[in-house]
Amino acid sequence: MTVFDLTGRTALVTGGAQGLGEGMAQALAVAGATVVIGDLQDELAGKVAESLGADGRSHSAVHLDVTDESSWEAAVTAAVERTGRLDILVNNAGVEISSLIADIDPADVRTMLDVNVLGTALGIKHGLRTMRPEGAAGHGGSIINISSVAATIAFPGIPIYSATKSAVDRLTRVAAMEAGKLGYGVRVNCIYPGLVPTAMGQGLAVDMAALGLFESPDAAVGAVIEQTPLGRLGEVGDMADAVVFLASDAARFVTGTGLSVDGGMGM
Repeated sequence: MTVFDLTGRTALVTGGAQGLGEGMAQALAVAGATVVIGDLQDELAGKVAESLGADGRSHSAVHLDVTDESSWEAAVTAAVERTGRLDILVNNAGVEISSLIADIDPADVRTMLDVNVLGTALGIKHGLRTMRPEGAAGHGGSIINISSVAATIAFPGIPIYSATKSAVDRLTRVAAMEAGKLGYGVRVNCIYPGLVPTAMGQGLAVDMAALGLFESPDAAVGAVIEQTPLGRLGEVGDMADAVVFLASDAARFVTGTGLSVDGGMGM
């Protein structure tokens, strides 16, 4: 048994049906946690949960609209009822809609605010209420919010996304302070992923070219790599391993921090 062992713990991962969230769910399961996938894509979420089941634990999926409070209440209740506890919450669900500032669409702004900011805030709320001593789980735990390197640099074409991910950073730090001061026993941290060639990451490169900011998607990717001291794009496993660290006892004295997992791009 090591400080990274999550055996006996339950993790709820939002947006876990694909991309980074799926990789995070897989890594948490490998580390020993029982994982509940929270996602709007019920069929995909169920398949991911089923794929984790080879280890003999009862991984599962739950329908979750992170912008809806009643959906959050149902999801955390289901996680606790199925496993008897909730120790880890990964607020990963997010959306990115590219635009020049001169062309922003209010509807797109509201969508990103709802999912990225409100969704994360509600996740923190219900995570804290469930994990604190008087909560349904009551054992404390770890909340990990997924911000972005976009919160730390001025990359063109993603102004509102960048703003929402900066908000995730601030929510993380205030929540960590409140949880500590009130004796909840819950650590709250976030990570800043660099660009990863998931469907969202690849779509971003295409958008940058379509907005006229780069000659081609490949040129956009090349610009990111050029700004990254380690000289490559991120991988899903890079982000997933950081989540396991923050969820584990190896990070037992870490709270209110933002961990850059971006190859040095945002330094």
